[in-house]
Amino acid sequence: MTQDSWAELQLYMDTCLIPYTALKGNQSPVEATESLERLRDFLDLVEIPFKGRIMTYPAFHFEIPEMSMALNTVCKQLKASGFKYVVIMSSDGLLEKDQMPDADLILLHADIVQNVEENEISRYIGEKIRELWKR
Repeated sequence: MTQDSWAELQLYMDTCLIPYTALKGNQSPVEATESLERLRDFLDLVEIPFKGRIMTYPAFHFEIPEMSMALNTVCKQLKASGFKYVVIMSSDGLLEKDQMPDADLILLHADIVQNVEENEISRYIGEKIRELWKR
């Protein structure tokens, strides 16, 4: 991405996606790979259908104390840089949503599967993204 291309695309790419892997550091290489693959598959539910409007930033891979507050700070900074919406996604992580007022949408697989059948997750996430853009 160059400065010129960003200036052109910023009108269309108003949403930033932050992946969160939630590794604890005690996983074997096999377990870490499996976690990354789960996150990749979960991200595909947003990145593929909404390509061209969402920009995925580098992932936060390791869980740290006060992760929710750290991610909230990043959300605030990304909005100051020009993104209208910031979405956080994690296939394995848990976050304290009340400590993340600057995140516009937090999609945690563990939360979603409690309320939605596995075969309906893609539709559910699509609805949540479209609802975000209608606000």
